Amino acid sequence: MTASEQKPGALRRLTKRNQFQRAARGNRAGRSAFGLQVIAAEGAEPGIGFTVTKKSGNSPQRNRIKRRLRAAVTACARDFIPHHDYVLVGRREALSEPFAKLVADLGVLIQRVHTPRSSDERQSSGRGPRKPR
Repeated sequence: MTASEQKPGALRRLTKRNQFQRAARGNRAGRSAFGLQVIAAEGAEPGIGFTVTKKSGNSPQRNRIKRRLRAAVTACARDFIPHHDYVLVGRREALSEPFAKLVADLGVLIQRVHTPRSSDERQSSGRGPRKPR
């Protein structure tokens, strides 16, 4: 199936390390169960990637987190904007969150990462106060 034959709402998977690193340099937003990273990309359809670190649990727990996030992405597939790459960073809380809340949070975060920030909002990374120069 070529890119022109793909159905609307189709997502391509991010598989290469440099795709994930590129998305990490883009806009970010987070909730307790996962974080979302997004950056503009060349592909016509949105790209989606998943990552869960070993701090989140053992292999079956990490795989379950990824399965739940994949299902949430499928439920929100129409919300993803073309020409962007998205990375979901799963956290341990994704195991205990109700699925409806995961889907609702994902929809909110997709909108948040695409809204321009106003000038009065803080421009720091959110990791504490800036040091004076």
